[in-house]
Amino acid sequence: MPMRPWPTLSRNLVAILRGITQEEVEPIVAALIDAGFEAIEIPLNSPDPFVSIGRAARMAPDGVLIGAGTVLTAEDTRRLADVGGRLQVSPNVDPQVLDQAAALDLVTMPGVLTPSEAFTALRHGASALKFFPASVIGAKGIAAIRAVLPKETVIGAVGGVDETSFADYRAAGVTAFGMGSSLYKPGFTVAQVTERAIRTVAAYDAEFGA
Repeated sequence: MPMRPWPTLSRNLVAILRGITQEEVEPIVAALIDAGFEAIEIPLNSPDPFVSIGRAARMAPDGVLIGAGTVLTAEDTRRLADVGGRLQVSPNVDPQVLDQAAALDLVTMPGVLTPSEAFTALRHGASALKFFPASVIGAKGIAAIRAVLPKETVIGAVGGVDETSFADYRAAGVTAFGMGSSLYKPGFTVAQVTERAIRTVAAYDAEFGA
């Protein structure tokens, strides 16, 4: 199935803003973009997520992916597209959800943990694979599964990942990372997020090159 491929970003870093409110989304997203993030995910178990996604999408410059995480239904996929989101991240592989995203030309990153899930996701046009929770399978587990996947597959690690993990996961063939609680938690100030974002970007650049 044809799918929008994973876009060319300066850094394959996805900021996960779980729990963010619509009142704080614009300054937090602005700080992340200023620090060098080009992909930002607002999970749907956050307060008023579609309002926040719409606000973030309207303020983001061209080339910055704004989208939703924890997308579990095709209806949520349609709502995401309706508010201007372009990135769909899920904790699982649901063919109906992926097929709907393909029809709406969204970039997708479903969560996988096994070879069967990985190949199912790819058959349904996934743009990238999110190994989740990465801390459970570990870099060696991801490397073993990656060995049987198409070479061009974009591999991401999410869950228990922070800027100190980049080297180990890079050795396993991981090139994309979802950064959650190491970057943002509800109640963090813009200054706190900015400091963490700058540190994360610097660590990524040191490992992968800017």
